Amino acid sequence: MKKSDYRTHMEQQAEVYAWYIIENEATVRATAENFNCSKSKVFDYVTKILLEANSLLAREVRQVLDKNKRERHLRGGMATKRITNKSPFFKGL
Repeated sequence: MKKSDYRTHMEQQAEVYAWYIIENEATVRATAENFNCSKSKVFDYVTKILLEANSLLAREVRQVLDKNKRERHLRGGMATKRITNKSPFFKGL
C-alpha cells in the first residue's frame, strides 16, 4: 500500500466517523464504541485529518463536538443519578 493510498483510506475513514457523529449527534466515545476503535483515533481523524481533507465537514463535526462538550456535565449528572437509583445502598437514604 502506497503512502498516498493509506492517506486516502484515513481520509475516507475520517469522513465515515464524521457523518456518524453528525447524523447521530454522537460523542467521540459512542463513535469509537460503534466502530470498535479507540477514542483518540476517532478524535484525531475528525479534528486533524478531516480538517485537511474536507474543511466544511470538519466544521460541522466541530459544532457537534463542542455541543457535546457543553452538555458533558449534564450527561455525567444523569449517569450518577442512574447509578444511585439502581444501587441498593442508596435506597434507604
